[in-house]
Amino acid sequence: MAKKPTRRPELRMVVYTGDRWLLLEQFRKKTLRIMEPIEKTHVETLVHGSIARGDVSEKSDIDIFIPTQVSSFAVETTLEKAGISVNRRLVVQATPTYAMKANIEVDESTSVTFPLMRLRKVEREFYKFGGEANSDSVRKGLRTPGVDKRLMLIEPTEKGHRESTVVGREEHVAKTLGIAVETVLDRVHALLRRDEVGRTGVFIKQELAPSETFEMVLRRLARKNPAVRRRLKSLS
Repeated sequence: MAKKPTRRPELRMVVYTGDRWLLLEQFRKKTLRIMEPIEKTHVETLVHGSIARGDVSEKSDIDIFIPTQVSSFAVETTLEKAGISVNRRLVVQATPTYAMKANIEVDESTSVTFPLMRLRKVEREFYKFGGEANSDSVRKGLRTPGVDKRLMLIEPTEKGHRESTVVGREEHVAKTLGIAVETVLDRVHALLRRDEVGRTGVFIKQELAPSETFEMVLRRLARKNPAVRRRLKSLS
């Protein structure tokens, strides 16, 4: 069952059990097994969401993000050499105004994503909104604040975390996360709308054939789709 956004003011302290700390450690070890080989090729990686914040559950996903445009061949070759198999590869574009991204799915709950187009500021700050951590922070056991799908601000504490409502406190949340208030308002609007009308489909979601590269598919889509072409040129 999907987590519903919280609209009424709430504040609570959450204390983690030993099992939850152990689960976080296990998730982070798996995360580093993917991040470290990529970073050895001088490519920055981040993990975002609950793995960065620390508020993991059995159903947590490992979402690794490369914040720059990189060669998909180089990333895929690095994963292959590290013995990390790939389940499937997809190009995804949420809306015509958002950047198209490459999504390398390692398994059902683990993926590596990177942009195939330049990101707008609000798109880059999306990851900071949810909480992001680099490999050094993961190795050191550091956690970072971020907002979960309930629109609750998660702030790590020594014993667990403090969670508080985002709706109505957007400026405070923006300051806490070091991002623009416009980014917070954008995400609040998107999550509240999703709660009201249900999850909507993405603009483009296409699985790659074994012989295709992400760059090949991007070029083909740009030739056929004016909206893709416009987005590709908008920040060039």
